[in-house]
Amino acid sequence: MKLTGEELEFRVLYRTRLAEALPRVRERIAGAAAAVGRDPSSVRLVAVTKAHPVEAVHAALEAGLTDLGENRVEELEEKVAVVGRRAARWHMIGHLQRRWVPRALAASDLIHSVDTLRLAERISRVAGEADRDVRILAQVNTSGEGSKSGFDREEAMEQIMRMAELPHVKVEGLMTMAPLVEDQGVIAATFRRLRETLDALRAHATDVGPELSMGMTNDLEIAVREGSTIVRIGTALFGDRLLK
Repeated sequence: MKLTGEELEFRVLYRTRLAEALPRVRERIAGAAAAVGRDPSSVRLVAVTKAHPVEAVHAALEAGLTDLGENRVEELEEKVAVVGRRAARWHMIGHLQRRWVPRALAASDLIHSVDTLRLAERISRVAGEADRDVRILAQVNTSGEGSKSGFDREEAMEQIMRMAELPHVKVEGLMTMAPLVEDQGVIAATFRRLRETLDALRAHATDVGPELSMGMTNDLEIAVREGSTIVRIGTALFGDRLLK
């Protein structure tokens, strides 16, 4: 299919951005991993194309990025429709309402933001109707901020263990978001609490996986040093958002 002038301009823009930005992001991950004796390959880079046109997705795939993340189901669907369901591993990383579950399951490979038992139960039912298993992460509010979704730390253990018992649901691990503050100690403590919660869970529930989805553009080094296995990076790769 022939590209329009605008599409070609965007494709070149994102290719150029990634040619410069991707090596820097990989260096940041490698440096943080080396600082704590980790193998950089143990950290998966999810490229978040939220609010960027589909040309960003094409450029990401050309650059070898095969894990792509979106915050909104509609935008995820639009991009999957253009490049193909099997072109990448698709990550739903934003807040998910129960009514969107069937569409999210159809378009994604891993849902990061399962923040209530009711949502997990809905996912279990829809997955059962489709006769498939769904990979999810349980979101835990380890910062304690009222503005953030996720299980409270006090209830996380019990609720997530119940979640892991649901049919057709595979709890691959946990996810959190750090507060937007400059105090690196506060950020590190937020991530450390998630790792400690996961360690406690896995000591009691063998069906909870080892993934820790934590770390974005501003705090990825701290997250990697605290044990992150998945970082969700948008701005550092693609620049400022172009879409509303």
